[in-house]
Amino acid sequence: MGLLVSIIMLPCAYAQKLFIGNPETISPEFENIYLKGLAYLQKTQNQDGEFQGQYGNDPAVIGLCVISMLAHGDDPNNGPYSTTIKKGITKILKSANPNNGYIGNSMYSHGFATLALAEAYGAVNDEKIGPALKKAVDLILNAQKRNHRGAWRYGPESNDADTTVSGANCVALFAAANAGIPVPDEAIQKALKFYESCACGDGGYGYTQKDSSNYPRTAIAGLVYALAKKKDSNAFKSAMGYLKTRNANDSGGHYYHYGLYYAAQTFFHAGMEPWDEWNEVNIKLLKATQSENGSWNGQQGPAFTTAASLLSMALNFRYLPIYER
Repeated sequence: MGLLVSIIMLPCAYAQKLFIGNPETISPEFENIYLKGLAYLQKTQNQDGEFQGQYGNDPAVIGLCVISMLAHGDDPNNGPYSTTIKKGITKILKSANPNNGYIGNSMYSHGFATLALAEAYGAVNDEKIGPALKKAVDLILNAQKRNHRGAWRYGPESNDADTTVSGANCVALFAAANAGIPVPDEAIQKALKFYESCACGDGGYGYTQKDSSNYPRTAIAGLVYALAKKKDSNAFKSAMGYLKTRNANDSGGHYYHYGLYYAAQTFFHAGMEPWDEWNEVNIKLLKATQSENGSWNGQQGPAFTTAASLLSMALNFRYLPIYER
């Protein structure tokens, strides 16, 4: 299964057992799609660890690009993407506030960057990752404690919350728990209560309350419930019912690839049959829209769009601890 699954996981309420079973044989065609995307990211990273184009210097985007490489399963310290991975991690570490561990300039950036540190911890040889990850997790937890809704929004001092920023930080907490960083059960329960407050009658989820459900937000909520081991809950089943009858374009296309990133994981947790069906369609669509240079185009810039597209297919490899059932 590769080096990433050998991460030492200390006892924790939300650390999960690694997925058992061999993934289906990866076809040369699929491997080529994925490798072209990785090659694009590798070629467009500068010496500072940033990537080309809009948002390519954001720690969140850098983190997702790094995770898309870790997800392929190569040796992160000596493999073909080791230099790119290390430059990305170094940039994230340099972007962290040395006093409180805040990464970037928004809790969006902080959440995804923390996720990258959690996935790299124990796999990438850098002794700075562990302390930075612990600080980053503490900041997420402290921000939640200050928030009257028990969730997160754009700044660590925010007193309001939304389902998208909260999703990034929730997933980061689950990944950190898998890496052995203590995450109190109370924090997870408070986050679930917030998502309950945004559940719409159609099975979907709103942005800050029970209105205007859409595909990406519902995929985020579904993943949060799945990672919290609530796949048997009505909340998860209702979210899946919503997702199965709609597609990522229902958000108007603006957040299409963002929706794919979350939906892939949510469908995977729903079981092999819904995952296989969704995965087959997703690969065909991404193959048809991949540029000659290996990238995908979207309104959030080529680095994010490419990383999100790759990560929506990365569950076929199943190398990362966060990609578990």
